[in-house]
Amino acid sequence: MKLAQKIAVNYFRAKLNIIAVVSKKRAARKAFDMFCTPYRKPKKKIARIFDKAEKISLITNDTVVRGYRFNHPQENKLLIIHGFESSIRNFDRYISPFVKKGYEVVGFDAPAHGRSDGKRITLPQYIQMLEEVNKKYGPFNRFLAHSFGGLALAHLLEKIPGEVETKSVLIAPATETTTAIETFLRFLDLNEEVEKEFHKYIYKKSGVAPSYYSVNRALQSVKSSILWFHDEEDELTPLSDALRVKDQGLPNIEFEISKGFGHRKIYRENKVVNRILDFL
Repeated sequence: MKLAQKIAVNYFRAKLNIIAVVSKKRAARKAFDMFCTPYRKPKKKIARIFDKAEKISLITNDTVVRGYRFNHPQENKLLIIHGFESSIRNFDRYISPFVKKGYEVVGFDAPAHGRSDGKRITLPQYIQMLEEVNKKYGPFNRFLAHSFGGLALAHLLEKIPGEVETKSVLIAPATETTTAIETFLRFLDLNEEVEKEFHKYIYKKSGVAPSYYSVNRALQSVKSSILWFHDEEDELTPLSDALRVKDQGLPNIEFEISKGFGHRKIYRENKVVNRILDFL
C-alpha cells in the first residue's frame, strides 16, 4: 500500500471511530457509503475501437448510465459487464474478435463508473441496471462478466426464466457478498457494535441479509451454460468461495482454475480470451 493510501485509510478509520462515539448507526451508514463508493479510477487510455462505437445510454434509478454498441443488429448479442472500480474500456480486446465473429457487442459503465453519472453503486442497483439494459438493448444471449459484474450477472440470470440457450462467462466473480463485507470491515477495523449496525443497515435497505446476494445461491436455478475462470492467487475474490460452488458439481458450469494471473490480469490473458471466444 502506498503512503498516500495508508494516510487515507487511517483518516477514514479515525473519522469512523469518532462518529461511532456519538452514534454507532451513523458510523455504520457512513461505512456503507464508503463500501459503495469507487475510489480507484481506470487509468487506461480509451482504445480507438470505442471511437467506432454507437454511443448509447439509459436512465436507471434517476442516474444516466452510458455505454457503447458495436455491429448492430445481429442475432447473437453479447453484453460485457465490468467489475467494481473498473470500466467497459478495460475490455477493448474482446470487441473486435466478437465483431469479426458476427456478434453484436454492448457494454455499459455502471453508475459511478467510467462515463456514467453517480457517486455510489450498490448490487441491487447494478442488477436493476442490467435488467433495463437487457430490456432496452437486448435480449442478450451471450454474457461476459468480471468480479462484481459477475455477481450482478448471476442475479440477472436468475431473473431470466427459461433461457437455456444463453451462454455466460464468469471471470473471478465476487462469489460471496459476505466475504467482501467481512474483508471490508476488517480493513476498517470497526468495533463489533458498528459491524452489527452495518449488517442491520443492509437488511433495512434491501429487505434481505447479505448472504442472499451470493453467486452460489443465485446459480442454483440457472440452467444455461456457464464457463467460470478463477485464479489461485486472486487477492480480491478468494478461490475458496468459488471452490464451494465447484464442489457441488452443477452440470451446466465448467470451471477453469489458473495460477499466477491474480484478479485483474486474468481477463487480459490471451489463453483466457481465446477460450472465451471458443465458448461463446
